[in-house]
Amino acid sequence: MQFNTHMQAALSEARAAAKRGEVPVGAVVVDPDGLIIAAAGNQTRADLDPTAHAEMLAIRRACAVLGTERLIDHALYVTLEPCAMCAAAISAARISRLYYGAGDPKSGGVAQGARVFSHPQCHHAPEVFDGIAAAESEAMLKGFFTARR
Repeated sequence: MQFNTHMQAALSEARAAAKRGEVPVGAVVVDPDGLIIAAAGNQTRADLDPTAHAEMLAIRRACAVLGTERLIDHALYVTLEPCAMCAAAISAARISRLYYGAGDPKSGGVAQGARVFSHPQCHHAPEVFDGIAAAESEAMLKGFFTARR
């Protein structure tokens, strides 16, 4: 079986978010056949909604497309390690595989910080693959915040 990454699509969503003045994080949900069924970039400022992270929006859109609250056998590609809120949503949606780019030492909820998937209260933990296009994700985030300071 050949591995096909969809991180470039997530990076495209992150670039679009940055152009809108949002923190450049992008996410895509991929079905078992490898088709992108939902994509999003951060929209917290535009929506005046602290939960409008790329992951949350992509999960909501994918569930709406499929007419279900479960994304069993689906994958999520995101440019930044999900925070604890997003990791909990990933678990609740029963996403099978999580691929992310840059680690997030400040707010990460997967490999750093809360480590949501390793808690005994976590009902579902996806397979996690980190470091996918990490350098490009990190550079985009650093560039965004450097320009803001």
